[in-house]
Amino acid sequence: MKTTAVIMAGGKGERFWPKSRTSRPKQFLSLTSDGETMIQKTVKRLLPVVDMEDIFIVTNSSYTALVREQLPEIPTENILAEPCARNTAPCIAFAAAVINRKYDDAVMLVLPSDHLISNEILYADTLKKAVSVAEKDKNLVTIGITPNYPETGYGYINFGIEKDGAYSVERFVEKPDLPTAEKYLESGRYLWNSGMFIWKLSSIMNNIHRFMPDIYDGAMKIGESFGTGNFNEVLEREFTSFRSESIDFGIMEKADNIYTIPGNFGWDDVGSWLAVERINDTDDDSNYIDGNVIAEDTRHVTICGGKRLIAAVGIEDIIIVDTEDAVLVCSKNSTQDVKKIIARLKEQGRNDLI
Repeated sequence: MKTTAVIMAGGKGERFWPKSRTSRPKQFLSLTSDGETMIQKTVKRLLPVVDMEDIFIVTNSSYTALVREQLPEIPTENILAEPCARNTAPCIAFAAAVINRKYDDAVMLVLPSDHLISNEILYADTLKKAVSVAEKDKNLVTIGITPNYPETGYGYINFGIEKDGAYSVERFVEKPDLPTAEKYLESGRYLWNSGMFIWKLSSIMNNIHRFMPDIYDGAMKIGESFGTGNFNEVLEREFTSFRSESIDFGIMEKADNIYTIPGNFGWDDVGSWLAVERINDTDDDSNYIDGNVIAEDTRHVTICGGKRLIAAVGIEDIIIVDTEDAVLVCSKNSTQDVKKIIARLKEQGRNDLI
């Protein structure tokens, strides 16, 4: 059976402001020393599993030019432009309906565009195993990440019985508090929810029809119009009418035949500026420093400089990010609150900085 992949690339990456902007969000930035952008890395590590011609990018209509610029090998018709943001369930339904026009049935990998993987060989092997599980019956498969500390920023997957390398999913749980996360870690029966899914087109479409019939009907109309002269008109009408819904809440928390495969391939969701020191080399004082920077007596800092000199003296556990028109100075304990700056800028009408 044909294997396809859908890469979701419509996010705004607000927690990576001021580097990440509405015009060029996180997935189109390079955050590592090799110069490759997040989305370029995502496509590259998929190639042992999926042919380039069967990789589809779902993104906001504002970003189609960026996708073409950074991924010229992707067929133009495989760049699916959402007219507005409607969360992951409509995104996946849209892509599934379009791919279904090309193939009667196929395995469909659904992956975020802005994660990093350190062991790409093991990653490809894990996806291949997931594909083999998804091909059986009507299985819906998700990749769970084996936790190594009690993270409170991720949802968790409680897994049960093992069969052929995959585990039945007992339940999905929301982001826990620290004591609960510690219990999850100690039990050894929970995985982090990575947001990676593998299933046959027929399996996911049947579940969308069952649990979200309104979205199913609209997606089918979009799929039927794909490749015709009125595709854009139908897409605009139907997609904008979809309610915003996550695939986790809309399908995964309700469906049957849910399985998970543990991932141990060095996954990082690169969720905030804290990730930069995890994914890059640091100096003897645990600093990550890039750009025009002089640092004295500094420890555990991340400084991303530009043309201007940044002089840092006697600081610790601080993040500094310099761009042409804005500078972020942030405690490492407050990286999740960078989005509050975006909210303030919106209130002030300073859209040129967003």
